[in-house]
Amino acid sequence: VQLQASGGGLVQAGGSLRLSCAASGRAISTVTLGWFRQAPGKERELIAASRWRNNFTYYRDSVKGRFTISRDNAMNTVYLQMNDLEPEDTAVYYCAAQSYGSFNPTNVSKYNIWGQGTLVTVSS
Repeated sequence: VQLQASGGGLVQAGGSLRLSCAASGRAISTVTLGWFRQAPGKERELIAASRWRNNFTYYRDSVKGRFTISRDNAMNTVYLQMNDLEPEDTAVYYCAAQSYGSFNPTNVSKYNIWGQGTLVTVSS
């Protein structure tokens, strides 16, 4: 599977953005997918993950209730809806996938397919 992320930009605190991750090569419903982010000077962190075949979704505590991961099977695209954004959400956001058959949504080392990052900047 190949991934291409888009949708980043500049938004004021309290605003919303929706990131998209277009997949090709395999149906998104069959793989474990995650959204990561990396803020300046910090390590990359997993913020949301899902494997729809297993009806499993994970959110990092800091984004629970504000971010939602979803999919459009027809478009073979995964989305990350981000609401009530905070300056602390400023980061480069990445979508990633695990190899077909892998179901370790919270195991960061299992994500071996990456899209390019998209920058999200939240101003105060």
